[in-house]
Amino acid sequence: MSQTPPEPIGDANGDRSAIFRTLTHPLRRRMLAYLQQHREANSTSLAKALGESTGTTSYHLRKLAELRFVEEIPERSTGRERWWRALPVQLETPDPATMDPAEFAALAEHVRERAGEDIDLYYRALTQYEGPDGWAQSFRGGFFMSKEELQGFVREYNELQWKYGHVDPREAPDGARRMALRMFVVPAPPQDEADAPAE
Repeated sequence: MSQTPPEPIGDANGDRSAIFRTLTHPLRRRMLAYLQQHREANSTSLAKALGESTGTTSYHLRKLAELRFVEEIPERSTGRERWWRALPVQLETPDPATMDPAEFAALAEHVRERAGEDIDLYYRALTQYEGPDGWAQSFRGGFFMSKEELQGFVREYNELQWKYGHVDPREAPDGARRMALRMFVVPAPPQDEADAPAE
C-alpha cells in the first residue's frame, strides 16, 4: 500500500540552520537511527543502547521534538517516563541563494559530515553485490533531459520510495530490512563540443 509522504520540513520552523545542525550532530543522528530502527524508545532505553546518560538523551529528545523529528507517544508515557517515536521526514534542501550565511554554513557542515558515510555505503554496495536479485544494488546512468523531464524523474523517484517503502517496521513484510537509499543528479561536465550547452 502506498504511503503519503510527509510535508517537507525545510521551512517548518523558520530556522533551517537548526535542522541541518541537528542532522550533523553525532548523538542526535544516532538517536534518530535507533528510533527509526526500533520505532519507539524512552530516554532510559536510548541511554542504555547508546552508552549515554538519561539526562543527555532526554535533553536531545526534546530538541528533536522541537524540530519535528520525533514525537511523544501519549498512550505509553506515564509520569516522568516519556516514550518517543520517530516521525517520517521529507527534507527539501533550499536554494543556497535564499540562505543566510549561518544556514549555508550549517548545510555545508552537514554535507561534509555525511559525504564519508555515503562513500562507505557505495563501497558496501560494491562489495556486497550478489547480482540483480541481491540486497545490495547500485546504478549509474546518463541521459539527456530537459529541466522539466528531470523534475518529473525526481518527483517519480520520491513517489516510488513511498510506494514500496515502510516507515514503520511493524507494517513491513516479514524479512524486510532497513535500506539506505541515496540519489543525486547533476549535469555532467561536457565531454566534447557536441555535449556543450548552446550559447
